[in-house]
Amino acid sequence: MIEFNIYSLNSSNTSSKVPCSSALCEQQKQCSSPQSNCPYEVLYLSNGTSSTGVLVEDVLHLTTDEDKTKAVEAKITFGCGQTQTGSFLNGAAPNGLFGLGMDNVSVPSILANENLASNSFSMCFGFDGVGRITFGDRGSSGQGETPFNLRQSQPTYNVSITQVNVGGNTADLDFNAIFDSGTSFTYLNDPAYTLISENFNNFAMEKRHTSNSSGLPFEYCYDLSANQTSFNYPIVNLTMKGGDYFFVNDPIIVISLQGGDVYCLGIVKSDNVNIIGQNFMTGYRIVFDRERMVLGWKASDCYDIEASNTLPVNPPTGVPPAIAVNPEATSGNANNTNISGASPSITSPSRHLKTLFYALTFALIPFFALI
Repeated sequence: MIEFNIYSLNSSNTSSKVPCSSALCEQQKQCSSPQSNCPYEVLYLSNGTSSTGVLVEDVLHLTTDEDKTKAVEAKITFGCGQTQTGSFLNGAAPNGLFGLGMDNVSVPSILANENLASNSFSMCFGFDGVGRITFGDRGSSGQGETPFNLRQSQPTYNVSITQVNVGGNTADLDFNAIFDSGTSFTYLNDPAYTLISENFNNFAMEKRHTSNSSGLPFEYCYDLSANQTSFNYPIVNLTMKGGDYFFVNDPIIVISLQGGDVYCLGIVKSDNVNIIGQNFMTGYRIVFDRERMVLGWKASDCYDIEASNTLPVNPPTGVPPAIAVNPEATSGNANNTNISGASPSITSPSRHLKTLFYALTFALIPFFALI
């Protein structure tokens, strides 16, 4: 377990504030002079949630796959938050937000511009909760791929989905979604949300949970008996633009409520954006190739990546944050790891119970920025 501390600008002997004259300062109109500290402000979709402060430059310490005893010191720019509102005051993103977007100020962009890594990175999400991020990772042979839908105003990791398969039933459905490594669960608007959820409900074997007092953010949940130790649930698979299959290994979540355990389809109905969250990425090494402008994916347990001898990070519990992007970019309509093979079975293999004790602090908080 890695212990995190609040970043202190004054405690770091390598830090410096970014001046308004910097090319990375996007709020120059708010500066009183070129020598002033560059401010930032981000407003998020979650009601009343924002972050303001100043931009800071400091050193990010990394190691290479070739020589893990040799440190790579990379100067990166990030926001040092001074005033937070909304969900940030309720325990969301306690360790901050890690910028991985396509804008010039993000960590992958800076590493690529400084020739420290290729303009690509990967994130791996293990079934046991561990994870790994590798800068410069351009993927491997045999991985599934689909192109990014580029929008010049604010490019994001937006992809096109052409088919959905739930319980063995395939339907043609074209919609776009952002692959966001920081959002815990998947957000979909209609018609994708209704199509997937209602088909999942038709194949679910357990009784649907009907209580309205549990405060669950999920609409489709199912009761589990007191002595039940395993269960089956309908498979959920996606066909991406280009024809490669993305088999969702972990579309559900098991939650312990006061009256007993339930399992829920881990999709939240969205009013504006389609987001493929961490739960749909579980069991994959996801490659964000910004040179070829493609998303790649390949089955992985996150331990055995390119014969690496370093263990992935097991993060502390908390609400994972999400990257900040323009919501307009997405508006519009276990162990099934074969990337190009035949259709999988109707239900997943038997799922052994691994419950999550539900609390309001576990709430799904979309951190997509308005500006």
